[in-house]
Amino acid sequence: MRFTTIIAFVVALIAPAIAQQPDPGVTLRARLVLDGKGQVLRNTVVSVRDGKIIRVGGTSGDATYDLGALTLLPGMIDTHVHIGWHFDAKGRYHSGPEPAEQAALYGAENAFVTLMAGFTTVQSVGAMSDKPLRDAIARGVLPGPRLLSSLGQVSNPKMTPDEIRADIRQKKAAGADLIKIFASASIRDGGVPTLSQEQLDAACGEARAQGLRSMVHAHSPESMQRAANARCTVVEHGGLASPEALRALADAGVYFDPNIGLVTQNYLENKTRFLGIGNYTEEGFAAMAKALGLKDAMFSAALRTSGLKMVMGTDAVAGAHGQNAREPIERVKSGQPPMDAIVGMTSLAAASMGLEAITGSITAGLAADLVAVDGNPLEDITALQRVRFVMKDGKIYKR
Repeated sequence: MRFTTIIAFVVALIAPAIAQQPDPGVTLRARLVLDGKGQVLRNTVVSVRDGKIIRVGGTSGDATYDLGALTLLPGMIDTHVHIGWHFDAKGRYHSGPEPAEQAALYGAENAFVTLMAGFTTVQSVGAMSDKPLRDAIARGVLPGPRLLSSLGQVSNPKMTPDEIRADIRQKKAAGADLIKIFASASIRDGGVPTLSQEQLDAACGEARAQGLRSMVHAHSPESMQRAANARCTVVEHGGLASPEALRALADAGVYFDPNIGLVTQNYLENKTRFLGIGNYTEEGFAAMAKALGLKDAMFSAALRTSGLKMVMGTDAVAGAHGQNAREPIERVKSGQPPMDAIVGMTSLAAASMGLEAITGSITAGLAADLVAVDGNPLEDITALQRVRFVMKDGKIYKR
């Protein structure tokens, strides 16, 4: 792990220098282009200048980069990660305080592998240590995905509504991009509701008043219904969701991110690295395994809920960074049409994060966040794991 940290440090130093700044008029041609909004384009040229897409269309002339049979699509988006979570030098989940420079290097490493996996935008919820990483990536001195962060969370069920509002104002002042709210316990602790309707109304209402979005951790139907009533922005997990709770989200226009393809599987695969730390107990792992067995029924019910806006987030934690594409792959295996899964991790995800005017689709005027994969994900969704080309803001990081 020490060697990995050194490698991450070296990469962080040299990657901005080796990332190519495209010349004016750079063009990319691909036989198949998925625009992120549900459209399929063939033998199409995408023109890029000054970090932006300036034109989509046309087939004549030489291209700067001919991607051949690769499929071009917008940079992928993960709406829910924990970019700083990592295993320590002993291979165990690190949950306590650590030197700032160590936290920064692990975060930089996770950001780099996420970018190399084709994810050009992520939303991390949420630790204060995200802030220097977010800002360094935005300055262009570190290679990584565009990063938004909650810089913490609202999780104390003993807080009064007024205390919750004050806490959210403090997070806004600290530079948070959104507010993360725990409205239920972890699935390891049964997923029971932890915030009242009044508390959740205060949290999501104050977030709106501050011009921020609200992301709600909610497993139980009751907590999901309360989030719908409070008009929060997005509900995460929903491991114990009922059809009625899903209907409430759809009717309220609340986005839903079910996290069925990576986070629990990663915990179970790395059980020995987490076991014995906090609520990572044998009972907690049994609860996660049980919830994993319920995911197909829950996700099927979500797919049947008309008007439900499902975005793609993984809840990537230690051990999961760079494997983000496992989430859409599992969703397609569980019945979601491939195009819907791709839209959910591009344009719809961008809209849920307030970034639709910046990224999320191959559209003139948006950032040149572009990836190319080996294969056609509409026919074989696992192509999303075979990323061969990555461009973010017009800079090429993988080719």
